[in-house]
Amino acid sequence: MTKFLRILCLLFFLRGMCAAASDKAVNSCQRCLVLAEQAEHRIAIADVTSGKIIWEWKPALCGVLPEHVKWFNNPSEAKAVYKGKYILMTASGGGVALVRIADKKTVFYGYAGGNTHSAAILPDGNIVSASSTGNYLMLFKTDTTGYNANGYTKKIPVAFGHNVVWDAVLKRLWTAAMDSMIVYRYNNDQAAPDLVRDTVLGLPGTEAHDLYPEYGTHRLWLTNTTHVFRFDVNTRQLSPAPVIQKNIKSVSSGPAGYPVIVCKPKVSWWTDEVLDARGNRVFMQPGLKIYKARWVLDDPFSE
Repeated sequence: MTKFLRILCLLFFLRGMCAAASDKAVNSCQRCLVLAEQAEHRIAIADVTSGKIIWEWKPALCGVLPEHVKWFNNPSEAKAVYKGKYILMTASGGGVALVRIADKKTVFYGYAGGNTHSAAILPDGNIVSASSTGNYLMLFKTDTTGYNANGYTKKIPVAFGHNVVWDAVLKRLWTAAMDSMIVYRYNNDQAAPDLVRDTVLGLPGTEAHDLYPEYGTHRLWLTNTTHVFRFDVNTRQLSPAPVIQKNIKSVSSGPAGYPVIVCKPKVSWWTDEVLDARGNRVFMQPGLKIYKARWVLDDPFSE
């Protein structure tokens, strides 16, 4: 075997060892955060107890073609899906990806464009994303081949697209669009996914930003430029949330023992720390540019 081949084999071996080690670290983590981290254009998982990053996904190292890596500049969303075994992420560069935590494999990725801010898994495994600059939702027919240049996509116009959440109980898709909550029905066509507008509800304020399930309830956290709310999807009523207010980029909660966490920018739209509902530090690492942070947990609201 040539020296080059020996080095190549060693690199593949070390990469496999690294994936196994990082997966073991995530599995043993008592409280893990997944971060949309823009300093290194990556998705990172941090152990709150140790204060260390124990896992990261970078597109160039995890199956994204070189010409597509720029799609994943400035990650804007990272959420645990499929019982906390995968990460669904988006980036302002327009990319959307589903990543398996165990080996960091990018099992699906696509291009939504338009400053993509969030995504959700639909009941058949298809994906819908929200893009703010382009003002639309994008539907993707997904598979597990990584990137499919000819894969089915469809745009759905929506104002200031920043968020999407699938409701597994009511079988509806929710998106807070500027000053309205829009509810969609899904056509359940895995080959040609589509959304049909069901209901539109007025919201206070403007520039609705984060929409995310409150763990263990049938409510959603909702943020805009000035407030944080709880939205009850059954009564369709809003109530002020007991969380620090104004310019909150993300909210996430968990079962008993998990504090509600928020991301509040220090510089422009990013921060190097994650706070609890009262503004106390939960996690911090100098040099990070965190846009959103979520607990790594199952999602009973959407699954």
